[in-house]
Amino acid sequence: MRMRSGRHAWRAAVVALAVAVTGLPATGARAEPGADEHARVVVEDGVTQPVFGYADAVRERVFVTSDVDTDGDGARDIVALDVIRPRASENGLKVPVVMDASPYYSTVCRGNEGECKADLDGDGLNDTWPLFYDNYFVPRGYAVVLLDMIGTNNSTGCPVTGGRADNISAPTAIDWLNGRRPGVDAAGREVVADWHNGRTGMIGKSYDGTLANAAAADGVAGLTTIVPISAISSWYDYSRSNGLVTRANNYSGSLANTVTNPARRAYCAPVRAALGQGGDDVTGDYNDFWAERDYVPHADRVRASVFVVHGINDDNVRPDHFSKWWAALGEQGVPRKLWLTGTGHVDPFDFRRGAWVDTLHRWFDHWLQGVDNGIMREPAVDIERAPDVWETAPAWPLPDARPTQVFLRAPAAGNVGGLAVRSGPGNGSATFQDTPTMTATNAIRHPSDPAANTDNRLVFLSAPLTAPLHVSGTAVVRISATVDGEDTSFAGLLVDYGTRPRFSTSGDGIRTLTDEDCWGATATWGGFAENACYRRTEKTVAASPQELVTKGVIDGLNLDSPSVSTPLVPGQKTAVDLNLLPEDYVFDAGHQIGVVLLGSYSGYSSRAKQNRAHITVHFDRSRITLPVVGGRTAAVAAGL
Repeated sequence: MRMRSGRHAWRAAVVALAVAVTGLPATGARAEPGADEHARVVVEDGVTQPVFGYADAVRERVFVTSDVDTDGDGARDIVALDVIRPRASENGLKVPVVMDASPYYSTVCRGNEGECKADLDGDGLNDTWPLFYDNYFVPRGYAVVLLDMIGTNNSTGCPVTGGRADNISAPTAIDWLNGRRPGVDAAGREVVADWHNGRTGMIGKSYDGTLANAAAADGVAGLTTIVPISAISSWYDYSRSNGLVTRANNYSGSLANTVTNPARRAYCAPVRAALGQGGDDVTGDYNDFWAERDYVPHADRVRASVFVVHGINDDNVRPDHFSKWWAALGEQGVPRKLWLTGTGHVDPFDFRRGAWVDTLHRWFDHWLQGVDNGIMREPAVDIERAPDVWETAPAWPLPDARPTQVFLRAPAAGNVGGLAVRSGPGNGSATFQDTPTMTATNAIRHPSDPAANTDNRLVFLSAPLTAPLHVSGTAVVRISATVDGEDTSFAGLLVDYGTRPRFSTSGDGIRTLTDEDCWGATATWGGFAENACYRRTEKTVAASPQELVTKGVIDGLNLDSPSVSTPLVPGQKTAVDLNLLPEDYVFDAGHQIGVVLLGSYSGYSSRAKQNRAHITVHFDRSRITLPVVGGRTAAVAAGL
């Protein structure tokens, strides 16, 4: 009953929004209540039109006091935000906010061309506005807010890498926008957002999108929609993989150092040291530190609609971040949309620019301006099937994807093992040694024979497929194993053996060109021309004889729980269930599906690096569960 009530609530909210904001048909001009004759939002063909000036837009820098004191100086941390809005909002126009909250505006900076925020003439107002949001949306009747996360740029305090101070940075500003918290300018004079219509949409890539996820999981009133791009949904899953430590020891502290202004890095060193202690790199276990940085369990607090964008080949913020968040939101009946690209850690502005600007425009117009433009009646999911080849679907995983058991058949002497939907003899075993220095890529590209068993891997191959086979969702490797020690890791790779053009791993699948195109208005502030012209990009494609489709790894000490390390019993048969990263992939006819078993692959550090255990796989249980579109019937028809 709760989910049904939730859906009715969403529908009622949308209807009320449309009635309150539009007031006129979807085509034509409309006046906001209290606005003068120049303060009109124009809607034509279901989208707002650029009728407001950009060069004369109002710019403000506002400071809002938070409820945290990260640096322990006895003063609550201040959140700084730069606002740009139409001049008409001084005369009664009520406008929504597009907010990009970020820790990067003065360090790593934003976008493919590394744009930073800057006050070039020293007047206390921002002159350079990264990304195209301000140039494009301000003329269409929006305010744009670029917010400095606590501990970064013009905000005070110290970053805590996904902790509470990160998470409340944007809600603190949204409270100010909605009159629930005071804000001041640099001189201490009160600033009131009486121009705001009460609705805020958050957007951003990577850490920025993560702050949007965190704000939605906070449940702050007034956050109407979020657009997380390549965003983290659990910092444990970002810094770990099922108990294994990856990236670096105290990665939380390392990232906090990166986003802190250089002059404050020494000052914030004690906070970074505490992050290292809380993260517990010794065991890699999930604990209260990571629970504070996990947004998926709080999907029931989300009041905003969510437009997720993610790269299925993103090896920075891996695709399990979108899949777990997407599923949790679906269970709560949250209105959702998904773009799933074949590139890696890339903004849609750089992998599908024209369609992205159009879709984002309609999304914000619908949720923030109340325009009934039909975007929520379109297919919910866009999937990039091949470079620049897109298809739509009503849901993800695809509705007819079914868990399908594909058995790992014991290899004969000198040969690789087999893959088939029918189990083979339930006896036999094979042994290999963990080699933590091996990369997942090298594991499928052995110099003499990419499909050969070696001392440090086992390979299982299907017969050549007689028809295409589509998987959509999360595959699970299930094996029975014995180990000659108390600790090791277990890894599985799903591989496509067969040559075809593929997304290149170089540059996350795109290259930057020399020519530009423009997506908004231009102005000159502080002697700098602020424009929305950006270098175009194109996909990079490679033809290789095999592709690593997806992968996964788990610490043998965390087979039963991510929160408790339990040593293995040497020689005792153990059930290992290993989720691979989510995928949506079509194996072509004539290709072979491969499963490669390893102990670990490089990029993950654990006690196994010193262990080099021998792992014996037993074939009384071992299989991979594939999410096959069409289920077992489709698998059999494809020759499995």
